[in-house]
Amino acid sequence: MKRTVIPVIVVIVLLLLIVGGVAAARYIERYIPTREQADVEEVLGVSGEDTAFYYNDERLSGVSVIARDGQAYLPIEWVNENLNEKFYWDGEEKMLVYTLPDSVVYADKRTTGSSGQPLLLAEDDGIWLSAGLVASYTDIRTELFTSPVNRFFLYDQWEPLTVGTASKEAPVRVRGGIKSPVLTTVADGGEFTVLETGEEWSLVRTEDGYIGWIQHKFIQGTSQSEQVSTFTEPEYTSISLGEPVCLAWHQTLKEEDNKEMERLIARTQGAVNVVAPTWLMLTDNNGSFESFASQEYVDKAHALGLQVWAVLDNFNKGENVNSAVLFSRTSVRRTLVDALMEEAGRYGFDGINLDIESISPEAQPHYVQFIRELSVACRKNGLILSVDNYVPSGYTSGYNRAEQGRVADYVIIMGYDEHYAGGDPGPTASLPFVKQGIEDTLAEVPAQKVINAVPFYTRRWEETAGSVSSTALGLEAAQTWVEENDVPLYWQDELGQYYGELATENGVQTIWMEDERSLELKMGLIREYNLAGVAGWKLGLDTEEIWNIVNVNK
Repeated sequence: MKRTVIPVIVVIVLLLLIVGGVAAARYIERYIPTREQADVEEVLGVSGEDTAFYYNDERLSGVSVIARDGQAYLPIEWVNENLNEKFYWDGEEKMLVYTLPDSVVYADKRTTGSSGQPLLLAEDDGIWLSAGLVASYTDIRTELFTSPVNRFFLYDQWEPLTVGTASKEAPVRVRGGIKSPVLTTVADGGEFTVLETGEEWSLVRTEDGYIGWIQHKFIQGTSQSEQVSTFTEPEYTSISLGEPVCLAWHQTLKEEDNKEMERLIARTQGAVNVVAPTWLMLTDNNGSFESFASQEYVDKAHALGLQVWAVLDNFNKGENVNSAVLFSRTSVRRTLVDALMEEAGRYGFDGINLDIESISPEAQPHYVQFIRELSVACRKNGLILSVDNYVPSGYTSGYNRAEQGRVADYVIIMGYDEHYAGGDPGPTASLPFVKQGIEDTLAEVPAQKVINAVPFYTRRWEETAGSVSSTALGLEAAQTWVEENDVPLYWQDELGQYYGELATENGVQTIWMEDERSLELKMGLIREYNLAGVAGWKLGLDTEEIWNIVNVNK
């Protein structure tokens, strides 16, 4: 009997030990925190010069940040899109250009900072800017950690931080849970930034550059820490006319046209305070231009109380001008800016009006850089800089009206050519079209810098056997055509214009009239939105009567 009982007891004991061992193992597995150290290289997925990049404490993937010799370098495209759009890379001349209100700064791959490290990396697959360079011109703060792998933190937000204090030595884990590997450890009394608070765990950023989870039982308390920026934003000063602008363009395609200024201005009955002759015509991709500037013209205009803003365009003599080539080279832009300043000094005109049209999307960033650089020279020389723009559209978004509004003195909306030669018949500038153009521009440019331009012309459209053609008519010529052909006109409230059509043996001719009534409605919008003024294209297409309407001082 005893021999039978003993083995049974042994078996029971063994079973109890096994069950206890399993229970203990399960207890340890479930309740005892792991001390396993995380493989940081594996967790962050970076090695060598590659760098884990955190933007306002959010890990960004797909942004290639390089850490080299203790300096972090950011892709210029990312910097331009997210931090500061003024870093301009000249791919032709391999030069970085940065424009301040009163100067233009240049650097290339040989340029070093105070630490002796390069300010930029020009690699085969792109351009990277040092974080120190970016921080010199941008309201950011940064921090780089290089051991055991590179981690780079960049902030452009300055809200107060929630700072926690550890009640005892505390592990910070890859994920919330005691079995998650340990990224780092916070010392007893050590501080960390609380990013997110859950029920039992909080996401934190540690002082040694890790973002992970800490258990609430290790948090002694939290407090708010103010972040104070010491960065001073550059101030872009503007030159104002000092009164509402009433600008009239004067098309001068030859020197003899200058002689017409006094006669044409006399028709405006004192409404105009700025005349803009189309004097300066780009002729090639090296910054050359043909000029019809005249000292006599300037002197006579000044005697009449007018400012003279010389127009620079790329179409009157621009058969050989490719704007993407012309504006993409830093040396050419400098040559052109210097030549414009020399021309202004020689003849004493008061401003420059840029009328650069049909800019392709790839050329638009280079043109904006030209505007920046020209604005510096104009500011130094006391010249008013105004820039002509189409009404905003997807195709012209690269004209960057917001940046124009910062660096230029006036942004002019060419509020016409809603329907243009070669297109479908329709009004030149319907009221909804003008209104939308103003509102979309004001979304980017302050009203005190916006001038809306109105047309002193309309188009007579002719549809014949499936083809469409048009002829531009000045205000007087359009009215004459209507009267001579006895064309009935019908007011269209939704367009803010009269419409007329004439059936002929060759087809149908139509017209959407610009006249005193339509232009008065457009002037109403200019006043409603408190714009800086009005411009009119062009002298010679106007009538004396129209200046009773197109007068910002009435």
